[in-house]
Amino acid sequence: MSKTMFEASVLLVGAAFTIAFGVIVVPALIESGDIVGAFEAGFVNPFASGYSLDTILCAVILMIWVLYERSALGIRHGWIAIPLSLIPGVAPAFAVYLVIRSRQLSARGGD
Repeated sequence: MSKTMFEASVLLVGAAFTIAFGVIVVPALIESGDIVGAFEAGFVNPFASGYSLDTILCAVILMIWVLYERSALGIRHGWIAIPLSLIPGVAPAFAVYLVIRSRQLSARGGD
């Protein structure tokens, strides 16, 4: 897979999630107005709890990775992934970080 195809693919998946999030979650959140209740709804049964916990811990791992590579590899602007992992979610945050990282490493010949 080419670098261009890689970047386009991950950005497309991140954008697709963002659109789905906007269509599925945002209207329900606006209607209820209950942010805490929306968070709690992710833990309504063992299956939802498993998926929610996986997503939360993936966000934490992504944040650790971003902060580590900031100092270890000098990746700039990776911090953008941290607020993105909270809203709209880990998928677009991960996609954006991978593209930022890919472009910076390529620019310095690390590709």
